Amino acid sequence: MSETLKLSPEEAKKWLEKETESVFVPVHAKAKKLLKEMEKTLEKVEDACNMLLESSRREIERRNMKVYKRARGLNKLARLFLERFRRIKVPKGISYNELLNFIQDSQEVFLITETDIKNWFPRISPFFIFDRRKFLAEFEKAKEKLGELQSFLAKKYVKIKTLEETFFLIETLQKLKKELSDMEIRKKQITDEKAAIENRINEIQQKITRLEAHETLTSLNTINMEIEKLRLEAKHVFRHLRKPFMKLQSFALRQGGLTPEELKKLDQYMENPFEALATEKKGFPILRQILQKLATAMAKSELKLKQDKKRKAEQAIHSILDKNLLDDLQQKCKKAITLKKQLSTSPETRDIRRNIAELQEKLEKLKHENRRILSERAKIEAKNEETAKRIRDAKHKIEKNVFELVGRKILIE
Repeated sequence: MSETLKLSPEEAKKWLEKETESVFVPVHAKAKKLLKEMEKTLEKVEDACNMLLESSRREIERRNMKVYKRARGLNKLARLFLERFRRIKVPKGISYNELLNFIQDSQEVFLITETDIKNWFPRISPFFIFDRRKFLAEFEKAKEKLGELQSFLAKKYVKIKTLEETFFLIETLQKLKKELSDMEIRKKQITDEKAAIENRINEIQQKITRLEAHETLTSLNTINMEIEKLRLEAKHVFRHLRKPFMKLQSFALRQGGLTPEELKKLDQYMENPFEALATEKKGFPILRQILQKLATAMAKSELKLKQDKKRKAEQAIHSILDKNLLDDLQQKCKKAITLKKQLSTSPETRDIRRNIAELQEKLEKLKHENRRILSERAKIEAKNEETAKRIRDAKHKIEKNVFELVGRKILIE
């Protein structure tokens, strides 16, 4: 048993050309010769069509009514024939598929033209007899030449069809291997780009972390946490007044009793008691007026409150108005708001926040670029797998074809 040949695609092509030269070259040369002859016969058919056009044109110009209608019919028919035959494109290259497509296209034109000849030439008779005979002679020669080419393709050229396909497969394999190599290069580039981007992302994140840890921002975060505690404390103090406040608001909108300023402040105490306290004057005079009017309305039973809610509201009003429950809380709220404003509006804070914003913008762009690169890598990996499979299939097919053609085992590397 002969040893299996290990060949690269390039080596396989040269080796196969040498092994099959005695078969491939003569058949290929014969096909080229027949195709050239076919091209010449088609040119003669076109010349015959032009002859019919010219003869019919002359008769049309003579206006001989005996011939006129038939001359016009022949002129139209010849023009149609010429358009059809000009649409037949003789292939530049020689391959089984190109020859087969050429034959099929030509047969379609010949078939429909033959039908037109049978239908229309008898109607033109007995005029233009010599012109029609000359056209028919060239037409029949072209048909015979097409039949010869078809017979050659079916009996002779088909024998090298597999060989031709194998050469095509080898060329395809070379392209696929080049594509695979290019993809591997691009994958390496992507890996390097990804590493560089991730390093840059880490650097920026570290800068942001350092800026966020700055004493000014730390103090601001601390005061924000303090404000949040005060917000909860204020909400807790007013928890038994929320429902009565809502009842008072509805009553005042219907019956009056509260000034616009009091209504506005009442709404603020319901929604955000911390902000309401912090923005009130010391001693919260507006709140006192609201609470006094609330107490009066409850005493007159104008608000329709359940007894338990009314009792708790009265206790809350008493604690605020008579026991100075909110004095210390208001002072803390005002101090926290003032300190936050000072820290937030300081030049140092503005600079730090601006720097953080700029870094975060750069960070987002880098993350977007990183996602794009990851997406590209995923696509390349999928394409890589597909190409690798096509390469394996092409190698297997080439090896199988070569064994069938020359009885020799080869291994494409």
